[in-house]
Amino acid sequence: MNVEKYRNYLFDTCRRIFAVDSPSGYTAEVMKLIGEMAEEMGYAFETTRKGCGVITIPGRSEEKTVGLSAHVDTLGLMVRSITSDGQLKFTPVGGPLLPTLDGEYCTIRTRCGKTYTGTILSLSPAAHVFADSKSRERDADNMAVRIDEKVKNAEEVRALGIETGDYICIDTKTTITPSGFLKSRFIDDKGSVACLMTILKIMKEEKLVPAYKTKFFISAYEEVGHGASYIPEDISELISVDMGCIGEDLNCTEYDVSICAKDSGGPYDYELTSRLIQLAKDNGLSYAVDIYPFYGSDVGAARAAGNDIKGGLIGPGVHASHGMERTHWEGMENTIRLAMLYMGC
Repeated sequence: MNVEKYRNYLFDTCRRIFAVDSPSGYTAEVMKLIGEMAEEMGYAFETTRKGCGVITIPGRSEEKTVGLSAHVDTLGLMVRSITSDGQLKFTPVGGPLLPTLDGEYCTIRTRCGKTYTGTILSLSPAAHVFADSKSRERDADNMAVRIDEKVKNAEEVRALGIETGDYICIDTKTTITPSGFLKSRFIDDKGSVACLMTILKIMKEEKLVPAYKTKFFISAYEEVGHGASYIPEDISELISVDMGCIGEDLNCTEYDVSICAKDSGGPYDYELTSRLIQLAKDNGLSYAVDIYPFYGSDVGAARAAGNDIKGGLIGPGVHASHGMERTHWEGMENTIRLAMLYMGC
């Protein structure tokens, strides 16, 4: 299988998906896009009550149904309060590394349908003014959003339609380099969603059918802990396709597909994980087996909700998670290959 020829499709899909703001709880627009893409390729798409997406792929056998899950929700912020000088204090949605947000551009999305741009800044933002401009903590108590509107107080901000509870969406800065790197916020986990959509494209173009009925579950609340707490009841095995971690005491690189044996929720299914390792080994994939102590996945949410499933976790190696992330085409390619081997395509 020549996955390389689908490289442009993968990166074009990244550009499309990353361009749509989707912090946890605000995913309807990007889910609509994913549904349209799936249906254009001839695959059935439906949404759950809480807004997750299910793409159904008929298999050669109806003996069982397997699932692959990736989450399209991202980290973000929400308006907590409006200051007397017209700035927005915020609360995190999920766990963004707040120091990396100092100086980042953002979009404020109001419940009345208006949007405004702004910049996330320290409350001591000027070196020529504040003695603690370099040392002040970069956290929610010491940062705020400067709105790109002519406002001087809280009343003028509210007159724009901005209120507590409005979403603040962080610009992704998505960049694809000639050397094959994808640099962006929220590769975790839109990069994996793009991998699954590329698998659909490959199956359509190459007329491939998986061994068993397969459901791609696109979750919408993973970053806040309950993304796949509901999954279709016929799924007996679920592979979470999510980012692989890179750093001290870890084996994974940006060029590998990560196979996680254990995360903060405990071990993944031994037989299923062993099967994934053997598939990677037998087919010459660049892979790494790791343990992630500060990590949870859709499989963890599904198991915690009582679903009787075997669970595994794979994904491309991603550097600098929850900050300015980066991965490489080779890591995404190896992820696509392993997922398709698992599916029996």
